[in-house]
Amino acid sequence: MQEAVSTVTAGSLVLTLCLGILLVVLPRRYALVPMLIGGCYMTLGQFLLVGGMHFYLLRILILFGVVRLVVRQEVLNIKLNVFDKLLIAWVVVHSFLYVLFDGSHVSFNERLGAAYNSLGIYFLIRALIWDFDDVVHTVKMFAVIIIPLAVLFAVEYLTGKNPFSVFGGVPEFAMIREGRLRCQGPFQHPILAGTFGATALPLFVGLWVYSTRDRLLAGGAILSATIIVVASSSSGPLLAFVVSVVGLLCWRARANMRAIRWGIVIFVLAAHAFMKAPVWFLIARLSDLTGGGGWYRSALIDAFITHFDEWWLYGTGYTAHWMPTGLSIDPTKTDIVNQFVAEGVNGGLLELSLFIWLIVHCFRTTGEAVRSEVRYSFPEQFMIWSLGCTILSHVVSFLSVSYFDQIVIFWFMIIAMIVALLHGSKENLPENEVRDTQGSVQYTTS
Repeated sequence: MQEAVSTVTAGSLVLTLCLGILLVVLPRRYALVPMLIGGCYMTLGQFLLVGGMHFYLLRILILFGVVRLVVRQEVLNIKLNVFDKLLIAWVVVHSFLYVLFDGSHVSFNERLGAAYNSLGIYFLIRALIWDFDDVVHTVKMFAVIIIPLAVLFAVEYLTGKNPFSVFGGVPEFAMIREGRLRCQGPFQHPILAGTFGATALPLFVGLWVYSTRDRLLAGGAILSATIIVVASSSSGPLLAFVVSVVGLLCWRARANMRAIRWGIVIFVLAAHAFMKAPVWFLIARLSDLTGGGGWYRSALIDAFITHFDEWWLYGTGYTAHWMPTGLSIDPTKTDIVNQFVAEGVNGGLLELSLFIWLIVHCFRTTGEAVRSEVRYSFPEQFMIWSLGCTILSHVVSFLSVSYFDQIVIFWFMIIAMIVALLHGSKENLPENEVRDTQGSVQYTTS
């Protein structure tokens, strides 16, 4: 349930407006910097309440982005492709399917707000990241931004006090579990903070391999992502971090990925056949080693499958009976700490299928690009491989958390980066831009 009073502080509002203005006026290749800064340094859980509508700081930034795309006519650069259509279909199903057929225990305004966030973030980034060179440039900017953030996470880890609490929207002191501090920085939960670090890691490793002159920056960003994961003290991000590293190491076995995938499928089926509990209870087994709520996550998947008849058609708004405990803020729901489960609950089997289909297309596109030796050099291929590893890290993270704060910026950013692989390096630039031999953008006048 949403709060009925504004929670934004004056400082946060001023910072948001400044970032929004920069988002409008900066050149295209730097226009994402304000959005990345907002995602990394602002406690976006704050909102303004206007006419009963919650204007979160993230939504204010998106509004500035929409203004930019319209005023500069950059929205015309977007030609709808399969990714765009899949994402639009996913958003429509999420927003309207359950509301039209039932609608109990959910807020239509919340669904519309989520649709605004998803479409606004994705298409803003789509319009600003145009080709592979833009992808690399964005990763470099991201690397510069994440290094000071890691310093602030280290401060929180050493002192127990969250530096971002001065902006409001996050607690002043870090959570403690089993004697360990769980730092969250500007994020709404330590798991989301750790997920942010774990899913960013492959991008910076890709930059390390791609550009020898940027290795100092890439190395600092790799260390920073690692610090954030460690400071979160969360098992889900730790697993995503390990999977990211394994995925990067699989680069040398890229020619045998089909056999590796089938090997994983056979292992999962064999484990399911011979384990006393279903195979998804391996999450609980891992939790015994790393700590965390692995049993709850396994039991949630089990309940999701057991109650298939309740959600498969168009979702459900009542899940309180699925688990032994529910949400204190909403007695009609249990805590859905799994993105795949959340997709089914919100929009049934159709929404879940569209979400999985979108992920499959991400893997397929990166795989085809990596195999394109004519189009991409060896360093470029590894950079693209790192995009696939980032998607893999997100998929693993989806098993332990459902995304609900600024982490969605970085999820949609990686999808937009992969879409950029469908474009050429020069031929498909916007008409008023040309790229010189070093890859920098120059504007022409007509």
